[in-house]
Amino acid sequence: MFDSLKKELSRRALLHKAGYGFMGLSVAGAVGHIIKPVRTFAQAAPSKEPSLPPEKKLGWAVVGLGKFATEQIMPSFAECKRSKLVALVSGDRPKAEKYAQQYGINPKNIYNYQNYDSIRNNPEVDVIYIILPNGMHAEYSIRGAQAGKHIMCEKPMANTVEECQAMIDAAKKANRKLMIAYRAQYEPYNLATIQLAQSGKLGKLKSITSDHGRTLNPKDPADIWRMQKKLAGGGSLYDIGIYSLQAARYVTGEEPVAISAMMYSTPGDPRFREVEENVNFVLQFPSGVLANCTSSYGYSNTKRIQVFGSDAVLELDPATDYYKHRLIIKDKNGNQEQKIEEKNQFALEMDHLSESIMQNKQPKTPGEEGLQDVKLMQLIYEAARTGKTIKV
Repeated sequence: MFDSLKKELSRRALLHKAGYGFMGLSVAGAVGHIIKPVRTFAQAAPSKEPSLPPEKKLGWAVVGLGKFATEQIMPSFAECKRSKLVALVSGDRPKAEKYAQQYGINPKNIYNYQNYDSIRNNPEVDVIYIILPNGMHAEYSIRGAQAGKHIMCEKPMANTVEECQAMIDAAKKANRKLMIAYRAQYEPYNLATIQLAQSGKLGKLKSITSDHGRTLNPKDPADIWRMQKKLAGGGSLYDIGIYSLQAARYVTGEEPVAISAMMYSTPGDPRFREVEENVNFVLQFPSGVLANCTSSYGYSNTKRIQVFGSDAVLELDPATDYYKHRLIIKDKNGNQEQKIEEKNQFALEMDHLSESIMQNKQPKTPGEEGLQDVKLMQLIYEAARTGKTIKV
């Protein structure tokens, strides 16, 4: 059943057919006729053109020099074809100077949170990437748009629905692009999963499970703000449960019509004075698919998606890792691992925004996508608090 697919997804075929992985594959050739979903995710394929010369790449400023920015995002610019790192925003000048020297950034392009608005006067900066605690996303996205810059913002978009809408409004008023950094929607293994699920190759979709969890470490500086409701917005659901929510939405290509949930935190654990530890939630979709999702700050590192069809089961585990993924199809012929070339998802998503700006197109994951997740997460909390099934 999957012999032709395996061949199509081989490293040689992928290198030949796509500059960025599965997104460049011929849909018909890879997975057959696509069943049109209620909503289509992952439509925009990045350009297959070679890397632009440095002077033609868009200049990016990174706001916030935490572990994710310095260990994942900033190194990924080396693999970008349309984006380059030209500026830094940090409250720690010595730290910023160290990274500026490492990445060849002009010291005049180092900003702090007080003079951040003056970035409007820097023509080298086209895009601002907000990598701050969740509670700061709205302020710095809005100020960045008001400074005339396009915005990439980390997920979750903001703490509240109102903040998300304010970010969207500010970008529209400034006539700037706003994109939420949903890296999994640019990652080849997740895109292959979407194509398989929506193609009918698994048969009729019946159920999805998605589990995302890790242990919150109060000794890790990167986790301290995650224990504070004002900065984090929520607990495990906002931080990593959003991957489970996203998976259910982009795998089905639908929006949920009903939500039920339960929430639990270990009594007396100081990590969970303000934010929740565990959330289990069920989403019902118009097609009848039920998605059983979990998020946790208490169980061992897990990033898994399973898609159950009438003819086959797909298992993506790890599903949302930074650099390593494993996709297995289980059907009457046994288990078949699908090999796909790993690509730098951070470079892919940054280049997607740069290309969207250059071509004046709507990004694949705009502010409205982030707003939808925050709306749904608020409903998940409501369902857990009330014990009722919430109609969406």
